Amino acid sequence: MPKPSSHHSHQHAGDQAAGRGVCGHDAHVHAPRDFGTAFVIGIALNLTFVVVEGVFGWLANSIALVADAGHNLSDVLGLAAAWTATLLARRRPSVTHTYGLRRGTVLAALINAVLLLMAVGAIVFEALRRLVEPGDVASLTVMVVAAIGVVINGVTAWLFAAGRAHDINVRGAFLHMTYDALISLGVVAAGAAIMVTGWMWLDPAVSLAIAAVIVMGTWGLLRESVGMSLDAVPSNLSLDDVRKFLLQQTGVSEVHDLHVWSLSTTETALTCHCVMQDGHPGDAFLVTVAQELRTRFGIQHATIQIEVHPDVPCALEPDHVV
Repeated sequence: MPKPSSHHSHQHAGDQAAGRGVCGHDAHVHAPRDFGTAFVIGIALNLTFVVVEGVFGWLANSIALVADAGHNLSDVLGLAAAWTATLLARRRPSVTHTYGLRRGTVLAALINAVLLLMAVGAIVFEALRRLVEPGDVASLTVMVVAAIGVVINGVTAWLFAAGRAHDINVRGAFLHMTYDALISLGVVAAGAAIMVTGWMWLDPAVSLAIAAVIVMGTWGLLRESVGMSLDAVPSNLSLDDVRKFLLQQTGVSEVHDLHVWSLSTTETALTCHCVMQDGHPGDAFLVTVAQELRTRFGIQHATIQIEVHPDVPCALEPDHVV
């Protein structure tokens, strides 16, 4: 449905208040926090530990230690993917990628979740095999190496702790490292128990218990990253609440073609049509609404189209039309 060009306004919350004019762009709204140093340190520490843990796990005949090394390797790959995504997210928009490459952060979070579950599958498979065919385990070696893993993974998790609440990509890295520390701690406990009791089956049994904990903790990350990749409404938002807020604005009689989705793991976008029979309210109205959307709902990128003639049908008005 044709509309006068002045009725389609694209606003960025906070731009006017910051003195950049109505159509300004605040780069700080979209720039994710730089965790580059954390990724470099985490990758270097964990890659080194993978080699050490794998070698000593083989020498000690410990499936728990070898499984932990395999899991750490998946973490190194996950950290590398997450780091690459954060670098891509800083790329400027282009004529072929008009939103830039921010969506890469969502893909990295999804890859992180999948890698975690794949690692769990490998751990479970080998642990079940070792339950049937237990072997001697050098428990002291297992305890020492796993204790080093607790420290390394704990430090790496701490590096990402500050960003886990605002970016599921960083949260994925944080969960990887936290669960690795948990696994290593479990391996230490298994080594101590084996040393005291001589029960070799404790090694694979502990691996199975830890795998179950990881699955429970990873499910939320997987569900949220899949939702983001499919343009779902962010889990912390209610579309009905957003619609009610828009309808409460002075002069707005109807809202349709309302869409809210994740541009990246840290940014949320909105588009909608607002019917205002009294005419276009001006840019100040749009800036104010955009600021409120950001403050109330964390929506940083709002595009609002104003329609002034309700008797002229809009092809995008039905909810099932996109």
